[in-house]
Amino acid sequence: MYQAFYGLKGAPFGKELKPQDAFLSCSLKETRARLEYLSRVRGMGVLVGEPGAGKTFALRVFCANLNPALFKVIYLPLATGTVMDFYRGLARGLGEEPSFRKIDLFHQIQQAVQVFFRDKKITPVFILDEMHLANPKFLLDLALLFNFAMDAFNPFILVLAGLPFLLSRLELNQTQSLAQRLVVRFQVEPLNREEVGAYLEHHLSLVGATRPLFEPPAVEAIASRSRGWPRLVNNLALTSLLWGAQLKAQLISADVVRQAATEIGL
Repeated sequence: MYQAFYGLKGAPFGKELKPQDAFLSCSLKETRARLEYLSRVRGMGVLVGEPGAGKTFALRVFCANLNPALFKVIYLPLATGTVMDFYRGLARGLGEEPSFRKIDLFHQIQQAVQVFFRDKKITPVFILDEMHLANPKFLLDLALLFNFAMDAFNPFILVLAGLPFLLSRLELNQTQSLAQRLVVRFQVEPLNREEVGAYLEHHLSLVGATRPLFEPPAVEAIASRSRGWPRLVNNLALTSLLWGAQLKAQLISADVVRQAATEIGL
């Protein structure tokens, strides 16, 4: 309904955004720079951010820009599974039929990684999401599994993603061996107030908007209520458009944004 009312060709604030259409906020630019650095030097990195900060989307942008002839991406949101679940997921991601015993899986995975890197000239890229939920034993196993040739080289890229307290968990005594090997640590920050307006315009332009749809006070209200977190900006902007269309409002006012914020609990 709102798309027809505002003359839009699609949903401006949905999950279907293509990586190449991303709004390049300061935080996303810096996140990309850190991850691109990790892709050059290889090894381990950690990416954290509050819920709705855009961590997973930033990882999608990063992976979309990797040359598939040189990198193989394996994404695993298995932080709450068992260590054996994790090992089997890695083996399958590398194209292997998982062995039954843990020690066999360990060597199977390490051998497969080295085959990709040395023989196929392809660097495996492991993206492990929701890692703030991982138990200490899981994190300890990561340090053991991704130790090649007595830690002499890194034939892989490993990105641990999660909420900010993942960094604190990595500083615990039992996970120091993993923390000390991190090449990159970065926390995704929210959009600033100026970026929120540009973000809204960018997303609306992608679906054919030819004029601003939010009054300046409405943009301020969205920035304030969402605190700049992209997911909340999306939810609040979408709900505001729904309210605006229902009220036949050609421009979204701050009052409409406040109504929308109340509806979604902001």
